[in-house]
Amino acid sequence: MSDGMISSGWDVLDASHDALRTAVGAVPADGWRLPTPCEDWTVAQVFQHAVGDQIGFAAALTGEPGPDFNPFAPTGEMEGVDPAGFLEDALARAATAWAGVDRGVAEVPTPVPPHKMSPWSGSAACGLDAAVHGWDIAQATGRPSPLTPELARPLLEVAREIVEPLRPYGAYAAALAPEQGDDDVAVLLRYLGRDPRWSAS
Repeated sequence: MSDGMISSGWDVLDASHDALRTAVGAVPADGWRLPTPCEDWTVAQVFQHAVGDQIGFAAALTGEPGPDFNPFAPTGEMEGVDPAGFLEDALARAATAWAGVDRGVAEVPTPVPPHKMSPWSGSAACGLDAAVHGWDIAQATGRPSPLTPELARPLLEVAREIVEPLRPYGAYAAALAPEQGDDDVAVLLRYLGRDPRWSAS
């Protein structure tokens, strides 16, 4: 965790938050309108979606209000937005909410089906959302992937729990066939319907 950042105490989620933070921090001033691996969405739209989803996970746990915008219809309008502040507010909400979870409970509420998950799976699902959108933003802006094989392995585990019921709603594209030589990151990305070699050009 970076200094002053709130830790959730869940390793996968904290590493995923750092991945998203790294990707967003590296977006150049003129990078917000670039295309991303999420079809039809710009960097700004993926960013807004990712922020909204973190607030949504926090709200499911705490009962606080969710995002005050629709994460599935992001505007992409960044005028007057402080990206770091917008992001840190959402990450702090999510980390604080997960830090308060009792690890001994069988299930916690989540905003994604099946809407109840084990605490580990729920925290990792929250992480999956952050880390993969961090990858989208890094690819779009030509930055190194913030996704590591060490992080991709547990994320794939939770992806296999939650992704299939979400595909019909367009939350994830159809899985791509694995290719020889794929590392853990590529395996995860293809399972989520992303081409690990995607580039904007």
